[in-house]
Amino acid sequence: MKAESESVVRSGGGIDTSSPAPLWATLVATFFGIGRMRPGPGTWGSAATVLLWAGLASQLDPALRMPVGIALAVAVTLIGIPAATRVARACGKKDPQFIVIDEVAGQLIALIAVPLAWKTFLTGFILFRVFDIVKPTPVRQLEKLPDGSGIMLDDVAAGLYALAVTQLLLHSHLLGN
Repeated sequence: MKAESESVVRSGGGIDTSSPAPLWATLVATFFGIGRMRPGPGTWGSAATVLLWAGLASQLDPALRMPVGIALAVAVTLIGIPAATRVARACGKKDPQFIVIDEVAGQLIALIAVPLAWKTFLTGFILFRVFDIVKPTPVRQLEKLPDGSGIMLDDVAAGLYALAVTQLLLHSHLLGN
């Protein structure tokens, strides 16, 4: 049985990517190519997520925003794990920078139940990027999980930290509202 996930072949010290990841996995993992943007592909992935969520959320009934945000974050995470696994294995790296579907999931989590306002979006964006880069406990430990789970779940945890701090700021009326 030949598994698609076993596409990395080492020969002569190099990596043969003659069996690349499936197109669907590459499109998902790079968030339709945004992960190829430089500099800071993770920041580009987060920024695109904020803009796309702002556009979508503004079209939703306010009562649907939170459940839709949660459902999207869960769906992105569940689809992102196998996609990130296949792409990382195909390129022979544990967590390549061009995989940004993890930032999409984490950023969506950071924006759950926030008012549609530039201050809350900017706060959620900055806090998520900080927690994703600093990786406080247990975020750093989660990235040690195997394959796509480690790639995705550390950003999910960073998103949860950002969500908690953003909600604390909102409920303390430090962001207006």
